[in-house]
Amino acid sequence: MTTNRIILAAVLGGLAMFIWTFIAHDILPLGHVGIGEIPKEEPVLAAMQSGIDKSGLYLFPGFGLSDNPTREQRKEAMEHMAEKYARNPSGLLMYHPPGRPLNIGKLLSVEFGTELIEVFLILLLLSRTQIDSYGSRVGFILVGGILAALATNVSYWNWYGFPGSYTISYMTIQIVGFLCAGLVAALVLRKKPAAT
Repeated sequence: MTTNRIILAAVLGGLAMFIWTFIAHDILPLGHVGIGEIPKEEPVLAAMQSGIDKSGLYLFPGFGLSDNPTREQRKEAMEHMAEKYARNPSGLLMYHPPGRPLNIGKLLSVEFGTELIEVFLILLLLSRTQIDSYGSRVGFILVGGILAALATNVSYWNWYGFPGSYTISYMTIQIVGFLCAGLVAALVLRKKPAAT
């Protein structure tokens, strides 16, 4: 595989993955499965705005520790977490204070760039193998997608309680995205017939 063919395969495969991701989110319901809106959100939004002043990822209920807790403080806080979880709502909040711009063009560009890099990296790995059939190349890229889907989604479901339906939906989006990329990229990387 030449570098130029790998780059071409990555661009076309990344584009195929990007188109699939668009279809999954905007035409199919996959991008919205397991995500809801907070009922009666006005008082919740007001409480967040008055209580949280900077962007961040917040776990609640918190451990109630200072910025640099000692090992003993962490251990003691951990012993009381089950009790806190039983008494309080719990979750993970990605928060931004008012004024955050919503730049769809930038978001789409970062998404496409990410998918392009993912496909390029899996193709670099593929180029180091002796795999030569179309189906085997597609299968190799698909297994890379399964690995990528498992690496984050299952941990978020397990540790943070992400909904199972959301987890399965997003794993499906990623796996099918890698399949789409594989179908296109493996075609670009096919062996050229020997000259006679």
